[in-house]
Amino acid sequence: MSVKAILLGAGVRGADVYAQHALQFPEELEIVAVAEPDEERRAVFARKHHIQEEYVFSDWKKALQGARYADAVMICTQDRMHYEATMMALEQGYHVLLEKPISPSPEECVEIEAAARRCDRIVLVCYVLRYTPFWSSIKQVIEAGSIGRIVNIQLCENIGFAHMAHSYVRGHWSKTSESSPMILAKSCHDLDIILWLMQQDCRRLTSFGSLFHFKRENKPEDAPLYCTDGCPHVNECCYADLRYYLGEGRRRALHFTKDPTDEHIRDVIRETPYGRCVFQCDNDVVDHQVVNMEFRNGATASFTLSAFTHDSSRMVQISGTNGEIRGNLEKQTFTVYDFVHDTSQEMHVHDEGREGCTVMMHEFCRLVSQPHNRSDLSAVLRGSVQSHMMAFAAERSRLHDGMPMDIQELTRYYQQIVSKPLVGACSGR
Repeated sequence: MSVKAILLGAGVRGADVYAQHALQFPEELEIVAVAEPDEERRAVFARKHHIQEEYVFSDWKKALQGARYADAVMICTQDRMHYEATMMALEQGYHVLLEKPISPSPEECVEIEAAARRCDRIVLVCYVLRYTPFWSSIKQVIEAGSIGRIVNIQLCENIGFAHMAHSYVRGHWSKTSESSPMILAKSCHDLDIILWLMQQDCRRLTSFGSLFHFKRENKPEDAPLYCTDGCPHVNECCYADLRYYLGEGRRRALHFTKDPTDEHIRDVIRETPYGRCVFQCDNDVVDHQVVNMEFRNGATASFTLSAFTHDSSRMVQISGTNGEIRGNLEKQTFTVYDFVHDTSQEMHVHDEGREGCTVMMHEFCRLVSQPHNRSDLSAVLRGSVQSHMMAFAAERSRLHDGMPMDIQELTRYYQQIVSKPLVGACSGR
């Protein structure tokens, strides 16, 4: 039988990515209820998935009230709504598919892990990169012993100048207080990949970074608040709004209009944050950051995040005792160098774009529907919480002039200050 799930948040990730699994593999997953505040999105999603009217909600809390009527809850709400929804779902006895990050609060991450363990429920964080052909193939090479023991990992995440301006200067993830620090919102994926490949606990780390460019002191003197208010620099500025949204960024215009035609974009953009000068926004997240990590066995890793790149891409170099791997995620290629035989082999993988999501959803459905084939449920979430703790430590280090942070010590600290017990008994065990 298929897993029956409730979707909280029918936005891009929830409706167009994870819930698509129910349409492609109805024998595995069925969406039986949806909660979405946007009336049009809610109605479109309900029609597409043939959801009965009494299970269509504008408020996610109402979707979780009463007796349990599904197997799982897919939580794809805004970052700061994750904690309350996850805790309520666990208390009701639901398994949880949780969009990253778990929570912008380290205390809440610790509480969610404890609640999942107490309720004996799955909480699978949507670290889809793990499941992509690129990273899973690299993992197989490492586990086969082809490069010996890992000594060092270097991972670079190139945000891309246009993506930075859209999402992290003008967009929903521009302010730490409203979403998460950049290292968590954008890069907990990357810290998770490093931890997953290393297969060692991170011992300590340091981090440096800042908001270097997108701030008022870098604004040209005569630049208006909105690009379309006669800014004299629109022809030279790579961040000019219409230059981007009428060009390669047109699909991202769907974030502020349902009608991405030239005429409509021109009409509405000034009414949204996406039309503001990038040097006059309310953003405070970093535009570049580095993290240096040491692991329990003495291996090291470095992670670099930068907005100032042409493309959005990830590049990795993994140095082992007997070989090396160099790869580019966007090109879907990596090369394995064998020191012993002085050979190299270029590997090409094929990913149609959402294969990682599909594999992850297969795994989630398997975990929920086949309890006899599960291993330790707490292990599913433990690694995700640890990579979040690395992100929290990195942000704390950055804010304290690169002060070294002990990951285990920091985790214990948050575990000790968490005092609020899980409310009520867990249902449906």
